[in-house]
Amino acid sequence: MEGEGLIESAVALILVPAPSGLEALFIRRAERAGDPWSGHMALPGGRRDPGDADRLDTALRETAEEVGVTLPPDALLGVLDDLHPRTPTLPPLVIRPFVFGLPRRPRTRLSDEVAGVRWFALADLPAAAAVAAVTVRGRRTRVPCFKPGGAVIWGLTYRILEGFLALAPQRGRRARSSSR
Repeated sequence: MEGEGLIESAVALILVPAPSGLEALFIRRAERAGDPWSGHMALPGGRRDPGDADRLDTALRETAEEVGVTLPPDALLGVLDDLHPRTPTLPPLVIRPFVFGLPRRPRTRLSDEVAGVRWFALADLPAAAAVAAVTVRGRRTRVPCFKPGGAVIWGLTYRILEGFLALAPQRGRRARSSSR
């Protein structure tokens, strides 16, 4: 383990080409009592199991379990910086995001942990930046987020995307339309 008491986790940011530029796969977590991420938009991923050789194995295993997508080793494009939750009431996690590129959208098969999948164009996310009211452990709070297509992407997933978009080249991003 990385640090005493830290729960190692990993997620997969899966990118595919589309007419609008790159799209990323998001899941909506199933509603579950006691789950602090219940119903949230997220990236496929989860906690490291003792049988995982490393957190890359965790990202691969969790993606296969949650959405039925087997990521080939050569699809790995890179690794983003580890993140920790900012909310002290959340478990003491350390999350490593792995970025994968696939030639097309894969077929998905949802586990009981996932209520649905959505694909969003990365180019649309900056224009979808907003603030939303969410409930965290019974308290309403306002948080920065992306709101593409009616979804609310906030918290750790928002922070992962914000960091990734800051690294991504500006070419290919859609300009904000004056009609929006």
